[in-house]
Amino acid sequence: MLTAGIDIGSITAKAALVQDGKIIGTKVIFTGYNAEAAGIKVYEETLAEAGLDRSAVAKIVSTGYGRNSVKFADRTFTEILAHAAGAHFVNRKVRTIIDIGGQDSKAISLDETGKVKNFVMNDKCAAGTGRFLEVMARALEVNLDEFGAMSLKSEQPAKISSLCTVFAESEVISLIARGEQRPEIIAGIHESIAARVSAMLARVGVVEPVMMTGGVARNEGVVHALEKKLGLKIEVSPYAQVNGAIGAAVLAATL
Repeated sequence: MLTAGIDIGSITAKAALVQDGKIIGTKVIFTGYNAEAAGIKVYEETLAEAGLDRSAVAKIVSTGYGRNSVKFADRTFTEILAHAAGAHFVNRKVRTIIDIGGQDSKAISLDETGKVKNFVMNDKCAAGTGRFLEVMARALEVNLDEFGAMSLKSEQPAKISSLCTVFAESEVISLIARGEQRPEIIAGIHESIAARVSAMLARVGVVEPVMMTGGVARNEGVVHALEKKLGLKIEVSPYAQVNGAIGAAVLAATL
């Protein structure tokens, strides 16, 4: 059976096609101002690249903050359930998930069957999310794609004491004015994210293996800072950014 998952996030819209236990197509586009249009576009482009049409898909599930905008979905599921299903699909041994998206972050614990045991979600503040990193990148006049590699050059990370996006940006501007080097500031930013996320993880309990999902998982500097803070290895799959969409497609097969 061929199923589809569509994950409408605040920054990007993702789609995934899963058939008989295999991922046969994924796509990521910017959400833009029209979430409904983004859902249609990412779904149609994923089908086109896989050489399929809508009639081939048995069930569709949507997830993400804009999940209700996907009018053609058979059902919606929360991001928590979708990311749990996606991570378990990719690696059935995973017991803890760190998901950092565009506007929120989550710590999720799973049992051996992939069911959610507990979770903590930060959706009240942009601190430590993709938006937070975008603001910091603009303040430093650095391409966000360069953040990860640049921070790994740091020898003495700068201290970023505030976890509020607005105040942290002011701190960064002050560090720039004092002549602090970019790699040190970026490493400090990543360490502040690691501090916030590790506090969330402490509330759900960390059990290895640990997997990181979401768009921020592509930032090797954040992953490195989290590994350093937690004292363990974090798995990042090639499908990290589309994990929610994959999970949605997996859930669609249960309908």
